[in-house]
Amino acid sequence: MVPNNSDSSTPTREDQLRNLYLSQKQTLDLFLKNGAITQAQYDKSLGDLTRKMGMEKER
Repeated sequence: MVPNNSDSSTPTREDQLRNLYLSQKQTLDLFLKNGAITQAQYDKSLGDLTRKMGMEKER
């Protein structure tokens, strides 16, 4: 059976990707805040994450 995507409570693939991206960004933010990574590492990791997930507009 094919799931019915008309249910508004079911997140779309785009919503799921955006939520994953934001979760990963939040983790990087925490690492930076707590000194686990440098600003340079944060910038590179966030840039890579943003590009690979196609989230340029979220940054």
